[in-house]
Amino acid sequence: MRQPRAAGADIVLTGADLSIADVEAVARGGVGVRLGEDARARMAEARAVVERLVAAGEIVYGVTTGFGDLATTFVPPADSVRLQENLLLSHAVGVGDPLPQDVVRAMLLLRANTLALGHSGCRPLLADRLCDLLRLGIHPIVPAQGSVGASGDLAPLAHLALPLTGRGEVEVGGRAVPAAAALAAAGLEPLTLLAKEGLALLNGTQMMSAIGALVAADADRLSRAASVAAAMSCEALLGTDVAYSAAYQLARPHPGQIAVAGELRRLLRDSTLMTNHHPSAHKVQDPYSLRCVPQVHGAVRDALEYLRGVLDVELNSATDNPLVFPQGGGADADALATGGGLVISGGNFHGEPVAISLDFAKLAISELGAISERRIALLVDPRLNGGLPPFLAAGSGLESGMMLLQYTAAALASENKVLVHPASADSIPTSANQEDHVSMGSISARHAAQVVVNVRRILAIELIVAAQALDLRLADCVEAGLHVRPGAGVVEAQARVRAVVPHLDRDRIQTSDIEAATVLIRSGMLDDLVAE
Repeated sequence: MRQPRAAGADIVLTGADLSIADVEAVARGGVGVRLGEDARARMAEARAVVERLVAAGEIVYGVTTGFGDLATTFVPPADSVRLQENLLLSHAVGVGDPLPQDVVRAMLLLRANTLALGHSGCRPLLADRLCDLLRLGIHPIVPAQGSVGASGDLAPLAHLALPLTGRGEVEVGGRAVPAAAALAAAGLEPLTLLAKEGLALLNGTQMMSAIGALVAADADRLSRAASVAAAMSCEALLGTDVAYSAAYQLARPHPGQIAVAGELRRLLRDSTLMTNHHPSAHKVQDPYSLRCVPQVHGAVRDALEYLRGVLDVELNSATDNPLVFPQGGGADADALATGGGLVISGGNFHGEPVAISLDFAKLAISELGAISERRIALLVDPRLNGGLPPFLAAGSGLESGMMLLQYTAAALASENKVLVHPASADSIPTSANQEDHVSMGSISARHAAQVVVNVRRILAIELIVAAQALDLRLADCVEAGLHVRPGAGVVEAQARVRAVVPHLDRDRIQTSDIEAATVLIRSGMLDDLVAE
């Protein structure tokens, strides 16, 4: 069983037990990383196998041959260093905006962790140097586009690896500088890559997995914030919590549905607004965007659980090719037996597991935004919001209030409908048809990350609109002589929203309000409201 890491302690890379929480801690929290001693020994043992192969002049893909469709071209041992150098140079063809710093840090971590498994055949020095870049804040500049996710994320990983050799550019302290200058300033010598090491740095799913891990971490906070926003809207719209009852959920016991309904009951506990509002506002049933929150949000939770399961495996997998097994791996027609081990060429670099899980996740996450936008529409519509002013404006007509917030939410929800098209459904052959099926997993990952950003903003808008509606609803109750209060969790949520977004008493620019509520969600400041 994995032991919890002590607060502030370095993460020791073993290749076997890295978690999504660890990835976020390194990528965004600056937690230190170092190579474990057992992993160091495994890497050294696998390296010895590679060196024996080169010395013996054996023909092994990527070690003494070209790459892709050039796998049948033998490269003499004397050219093995140049082969690895050329591999990085020729594959660094990424384009587009640079990946965010947290993604690059996650990529460095995941590349070091997969090397730590000891199947890549490279020196421990490579993993140490990747950890050095993390420790020193030297972040390779990695263009976001160019990977088809087949032999892994080749182009992005080439840009990630180039700075180890003193080539390419890095970001240090917010400035782009030549990698050679950054290494010199840090007292590090550029590395000369030996046989197999360039390939060991390029093959793999570390871009899509890095983005995926951060998407999973962000989506967990999003799903909790969605429960908070839905509970606030339910109170403001004079909804009922009857449909959230435990007995009802257990009649269709999907795990996510049960969990979300439990969170709603916790947020709405002790509400007298829900039970004592004016009889004329009573509804037999709420609209689906209120009544079916456990079913919709719960399905999202279950999809995210699938993503986490795939990533738990992928973060701790050997995704290189070929793989080195110093102790042997049994008889295999595609394996090259050596004097003390086995080298097997296969397809662990293919990104399909991650691509499909991210396509599934981005579709699911988008639904949090789609149903939230519908609750926003209910809140601002005077025909549906239970007697609140049109668009929750102080003076309807002269003031437009929150009319345009729903427009923005609708635009974001509509954009998501384009982004959730499954990238993994596409494939364009590469390398002269040698790589004739590809995953497009990096595209799945980038689109999933954008969906997270869009949904976070939609939920931020719902928090703002629901808080305004609650203010007006409670003022109406006081005027009618009703002494009521929302559920305990909703009261606290309202207070936290109001700490960063003031009540809208007249029209104003609300862009900064959206950003403030977005930060509230992104920082996880609402998570404890739904904790067990």
